[in-house]
Amino acid sequence: MKTLSITIVFTLIISGILKAQEALPLIVTEDSLTTANTIVPGISVIIPEVEADNTIENWIKVLETGTRSKVVNEDGEMSIFGANIKDISENPVNVYSTFSETEDGVFLNAAFELKKDVFIESVTGASELSKAKSFMLEFGKEQYIKVAEEQLKTEENKLRDLEKEVRSLERDQSGMERTIVRSNRTIADERERLISLNNELTSITGSLADEQIQLTTIEDEALREEKEDYIKSLEKDKKRTTRAISRSEKKLSKAERAIEKASNAIPRNDRIQSKYKDEIDAQTAIVQSYLDKLNTIKGYQ
Repeated sequence: MKTLSITIVFTLIISGILKAQEALPLIVTEDSLTTANTIVPGISVIIPEVEADNTIENWIKVLETGTRSKVVNEDGEMSIFGANIKDISENPVNVYSTFSETEDGVFLNAAFELKKDVFIESVTGASELSKAKSFMLEFGKEQYIKVAEEQLKTEENKLRDLEKEVRSLERDQSGMERTIVRSNRTIADERERLISLNNELTSITGSLADEQIQLTTIEDEALREEKEDYIKSLEKDKKRTTRAISRSEKKLSKAERAIEKASNAIPRNDRIQSKYKDEIDAQTAIVQSYLDKLNTIKGYQ
């Protein structure tokens, strides 16, 4: 029941995130602009989610492209004379513009002067007005696309990090499974080796006991020394075999501990992998939502 409740809450959270990442509209409208205490026809666009400083900087770059004229900024009112905007007119135009931040995004308002006191508006011609609106829309779209691309990149990086964690866990589990196989092989080898060594020790111990009994019956000095030397060699063999048994038992114990450790760690690894895979599924949906958002913005026209 607790797992089900967590799943429901998790699903609701993800649904909220996906809903929040839908593309907002780019609103371009005919407007008016106050410049030098004069109200002139203008065109405005609200660009969602962008930062004002970056947007202003990019706007200035666009206006100054292809001309030696520079944008003049006086108390937030920008102007440029002789801007080369081929998308609007083959002839240079004067552009007056202001920026402000709103709850809906950065509000850009611009007036395009074709010649002295003649501004683009509906009465000057539908063609010029349509071109100017398209220019404003394209500028806003480019800014919004940059934001959406960065958002998508951030979410893709999160997804890659999660996938990296899962690959690491999979490598760990593969290593633990190999450890179990290798340790089982070691256990089989060492058990077989211990049987042989214990048999050898039993034989040496028996021989040593017999030889020591025989030694007590020998009176000839030369034969006695020979027997003593042989007994010493048997004692060395016994020590060597005993040490070999101890090493083999340690290897066996180490292999058993390795199996126990890996066997306990694998289920925990499985649970963590399952958790990460759920997060990957959720993050994949989030990435797709940002990709959809980006494609939606690119389709604005």
